[in-house]
Order: sequence, then C-alpha cells, then structure tokens
Amino acid sequence: MTEIEWWDYDDAGEMAAAVAGDAQFIIESALDARGQAVIALPGGKTPLAIYDKLAGARLDWKRVTILPTDDRLVPMGDALSNITAIARIFLPKGVRVLPITSEAAADYKAAGRAADARLQDVHWPLDLCVLGMGADGHTASIFPGPDFDEAVAGPKERRAVGLMPDPLPPEAPVARVTLTRAAISSARALMIAITGQEKRDVLERAIKDGPMSSYPIGRVLAEVDLPVDIHWSL
Repeated sequence: MTEIEWWDYDDAGEMAAAVAGDAQFIIESALDARGQAVIALPGGKTPLAIYDKLAGARLDWKRVTILPTDDRLVPMGDALSNITAIARIFLPKGVRVLPITSEAAADYKAAGRAADARLQDVHWPLDLCVLGMGADGHTASIFPGPDFDEAVAGPKERRAVGLMPDPLPPEAPVARVTLTRAAISSARALMIAITGQEKRDVLERAIKDGPMSSYPIGRVLAEVDLPVDIHWSL
C-alpha cells in the first residue's frame, strides 16, 4: 500500500512556500549526487505561486531540466500551453525547459510517440514529479477515455502517450500528451499539491478505493511504491 503523508496549510501562500522549499531540497540533493537534476511540474493555476517561490531559490539552475507532467496539443505561446507558463518563469533562470509538445498536432497518438522518443534521451528516473489534480480526479492529463488504459497500464518503459479525454474538458477541449503512470511512479520523489475541500474529498476517496478507484489519481497512486507527500490548503 502506498505510504501517504498529508501536509495541511492555512492558505495557498503558505503551501506554496513549503512545496517550493521541499522541491529546492530535492533538486539540491540531486545536483550534489550527480551534478544534474530532472523534474516534472504540472500545469494549471495552483502551481504558479509554487514556481514563483522556487524560481527565487539560489540553485545552479543551468544544471536543472524541467519538463511538464503533461501538455495540451496547442502551439507554444497559447494560453492553454503548460510549457509556456513554466518557461516564462524558469527560462530566465537558465533552466533547460523541455517541451513534450510544440504544436496543435492533428494526430495526438503520433504526438505522444514523439514525446516518448524525446524523453528517452532524458536522465531517468525523474528526481521529482509534482502532480496536481482536477476536481474530477484526473492527474497530469490522465483522463478517462479511449487511451486511459494505455496511460495507466502500458509498458513500463513508455514515458509519454497521446490521450484524448472523453468527455473533453470544456475549459480546454483539446487532445493531450501526458506522462504515463509508470513514468510518474518511477520518480525518486513524488508530491501532490491541491487546494479546496472538494479536491481533498475526491483525493481521499480515490486513495481509499485504491486500484479499484474510478478516479485516475486513485489508479496512479495505487501503483506507487515510494512515499507520497500531499500538500493541501483551502
């Protein structure tokens, strides 16, 4: 059973500072151990305060690679592009920011294969993977749909897949590329950062249901061997 530890905060600002501090420690440890660090960060609005705090850390950022846990198949610079938001904060620090998508590809499956091939050249496993979660229980871009099983139960060596959510989220009705469950669960450190009571209720239910969960986050966490820190605030 996955070892879970909850960390509760009075507000999102306090949580952002704590998550950024933990991420800084993990990056520093990786740099000391091997001279480089590779981390995956989620998109969305909640993590932006974390990234602002983390970007202020005194680190040898030129030896750090950051990739998104997932991205929408939209052009670079689009408001829906996760890597664009990450790059805006970290590129000025000298970080190697690695996109897993770059365009509004017509063939999302091919885009997933291209992302997987690109990630084969990245040092693996990840030193840190930070996950968010939607109110519907999705994490990264692992949504219910025709590609769900490939994302959560595909070959262990597959690091990314193209995925078409069904139904499409109305706020971002596009295909995605996402890290697989295997890529996420192989990380040396795994954190989840969420806000709001609704999301906490969903996550607690998903963890309780384990591998039988109807929520993607439950299926992902059921296969994780390492301890998971969950950071939460209202």
